[in-house]
Amino acid sequence: MSINMGSATGRVLISLLIGILPLFTWSQDTTKLLPNGTDGLTFNPADTGKNMKDNEFDGPKATFKIGLGYIHDFVAYSESDKFKQQMDSLHYDLKPEFKLRDFRVMGSGVFKTKRYLAFKFAYMWDGDNQKWLVRESGLTIGVPELSGHIFIGRTKEGYSMVKVMNGHSPWTAERQMSIDVIPILADGIKYFGYLPKPRVFWNLGAYNDVISNGQGFSTYAWQYDARIGWLPIYNKKTNEVLHVGVNLRYGKPVDGKITLKSRPESNPTPQIINTGSFAADHSSHIGGEIYYSNKGFLIGSEWNLHSFYADNGENHRFYGGNFVFTWLFTGAVRPYTTNSNVFGFVPVKRSIFKGGWGEWEAVLHFSMLDLDDRSIAGGKFWRITPMINWYATKVIRMEFVYGYGVLDRYQIKGPVQFFQTRLQFTML
Repeated sequence: MSINMGSATGRVLISLLIGILPLFTWSQDTTKLLPNGTDGLTFNPADTGKNMKDNEFDGPKATFKIGLGYIHDFVAYSESDKFKQQMDSLHYDLKPEFKLRDFRVMGSGVFKTKRYLAFKFAYMWDGDNQKWLVRESGLTIGVPELSGHIFIGRTKEGYSMVKVMNGHSPWTAERQMSIDVIPILADGIKYFGYLPKPRVFWNLGAYNDVISNGQGFSTYAWQYDARIGWLPIYNKKTNEVLHVGVNLRYGKPVDGKITLKSRPESNPTPQIINTGSFAADHSSHIGGEIYYSNKGFLIGSEWNLHSFYADNGENHRFYGGNFVFTWLFTGAVRPYTTNSNVFGFVPVKRSIFKGGWGEWEAVLHFSMLDLDDRSIAGGKFWRITPMINWYATKVIRMEFVYGYGVLDRYQIKGPVQFFQTRLQFTML
């Protein structure tokens, strides 16, 4: 039986499924949890009750793990006269700024049942909106019959490698601009899996805004996503991975209109490219991703084409993408997980509290997004970013970032330089 997520029946079904989640999560504890990209957590039954960390608790029926996340940013600018002119047109006066990006509390656990059954929840203080928000929360059900898992609740849609990755784990301070077009969260059902022999993976999702209607991320009444890919090379012993994937998405914007906007990969900085609201009855999105990792080196790229269709108006297309190169020059290797087919957190062999230097990573990143099309002049922006990540411990990360970008808007091309730092604490 197929269910149209945009239909009344589909909406009611998803509402009921999400509505029963509190019945499963009112007093959980969980077992050994290992990093993965879906929410940074997955279960290993063989470790039940063993090697429990200070933030893990083992109960008779389930286990529970508490996590915390904190990010604080600083940015300063060196603006060209042309860029200042553009900011005047936007009514922005950029000043050096320290800003709390977010603070979040996370809980997760696994029931000690024959079938894999796990939960997670997250509550975050959003520095932009100055309020508490429910983030990724829901129930994961193992379906070995289908070689994967089904998730019900609030989660990332599953479009794009770095969009799926835990927000504290990517190599850059902020995700690349071209995936800002895709909402960060959605409520619905996601089915993801992996076949070891052919090394094929998939992530299929269907979502609507019955629960999330009115929240900032809920710009679509309903949407479908597919992320499908292959690992031509996957050698766990030598830590060599070649990852190739394609992303597809189709959705209906709320009230037949949408606004696209993006910050220049600096959270304290305003959204300097912005289409304003325009008519869009449906949208389709296609993207490609490719990553190669070998020992401490990683190189990758993601590119996206976003198309919007209006029944009684103009159709529009916007595009963007990135290239990234990283080198963990202290010997660490960024792990890859086939549970959600993403790269995880950098392991730290010797932290600064154990006489070591932690781990150091050099990153070179290029990204761009074009929000100009036909009558819409949202602007174009490209940026190149060399940066250094210092993983002082498995919990503490510092970033030292320089960025050079050019804003093409109001028929002016304005260069700007960014000087950024970030302090991040992550306990999962």
